Amino acid sequence: MKRSFSILLSLSTMCLLSGCLSVPHPFSHPGKETQNLTDRTATSRLDVPVPKDEASGDAVSKLWAQQVTEALLEQSVPAIAQPVRPGDWWLRLHTERRGDVIVPLYSVMTPKGTIRATQEGPGVPVADWNAANPDAIHTASIFGAGQVANTLTGIMAQDMEDDPHSLKHRGARIWFQGVTGAPGDGDVSLAQAFVAAFRGMKDSIQSSRMDADFIVATTVKLTDGPEGTHGHPLQHIRIDWRATDKDGHEVGIATQLHDISAHELDGMWGDVAMAAAGEAAGAVEEMITRYSSRDAKPIPDTSKGNGKKTVTPQTAAPGTGG
Repeated sequence: MKRSFSILLSLSTMCLLSGCLSVPHPFSHPGKETQNLTDRTATSRLDVPVPKDEASGDAVSKLWAQQVTEALLEQSVPAIAQPVRPGDWWLRLHTERRGDVIVPLYSVMTPKGTIRATQEGPGVPVADWNAANPDAIHTASIFGAGQVANTLTGIMAQDMEDDPHSLKHRGARIWFQGVTGAPGDGDVSLAQAFVAAFRGMKDSIQSSRMDADFIVATTVKLTDGPEGTHGHPLQHIRIDWRATDKDGHEVGIATQLHDISAHELDGMWGDVAMAAAGEAAGAVEEMITRYSSRDAKPIPDTSKGNGKKTVTPQTAAPGTGG
């Protein structure tokens, strides 16, 4: 059964709702296929110890560490302002004085105390830095946290590049739990159309949770709306396509919203289901791509002797914080 072109357009409003979409995920616990990467893949948190930096007094050091931690948390990086704990990746905050400015440096450290990558922020006037100027420290911390987040994304991308079983080398396996709450034949037709939309894509739908990388569940909700034109009542329809990873962590929610004529979808959905599901399939693929960082540019690990100089192989004792 075909629906009008206006109805097909009416379901085209798509919102991607998730704080995780643009966030690196180098802290995910490795699955059984990647246990050999546990010495390089970060754990569930990033420690941010107070730096013991000669160019910074105690007040500056404490404020800087706290501000960087808060800025990282705002980007959904699980940072904790605490001394380095065994087995944790951590962030070494340090500085260099160059003329009349202090240059903040951010080194991502492995649990073994190896510098995995270092980024530097824009210089801060010495007077502002030494005086613990709140605005200057806050601005530096925001910029530094963005650099660290990008670095973590690149680290994960490199680990994925090195792992032949990662999503850089294969499509994601998706377990689709189906659709609930739709009027008419929507539960069935939406589900069938969503599965069909993945044919030919790199990612694939499977009928079992076993070995699935991601899980998608869909809910439909109808609520009464105001009277439309010419006194015709309307209904508000919301379709949520919620994706989680295999451990139940939120990946994102793709939401379709619109007002439709009341009871217009009480029967067969037809082309409406195909249009909505096709759009949702693209959104789910985008969420998976962003969440997994599979398209991110890798940061090569020079400690493996590849000759590239995007990181500097040095060591520092974990727990020194400086």
